[in-house]
Amino acid sequence: MTEQLKDFDIAEHLTSEEEIQLYLNEILQEENVELILSALGDIARARNMSQIARDAGMSREGLYKALSGSGNPTFATVMKVMKALNLKFQVQQSHFA
Repeated sequence: MTEQLKDFDIAEHLTSEEEIQLYLNEILQEENVELILSALGDIARARNMSQIARDAGMSREGLYKALSGSGNPTFATVMKVMKALNLKFQVQQSHFA
């Protein structure tokens, strides 16, 4: 008997505001734009992609594309998505010289 493994989907585990903040803050440490966009997509899926798209003034398909590996959203689009997710960036001093 073979056991079927289910694909891991982080969006299923982002069930609290604290988990979402910890996840995104950890991803931001990587400084990888594609990974950051993908994480925003994970959070949007966890919170209801269709509603986030509406709140950001985008189509659902447009939001998926913007946050996909092939997407290249403007900074304005990223900020609209962040606002729709009720998240914001906060600047702090870098520890790098």
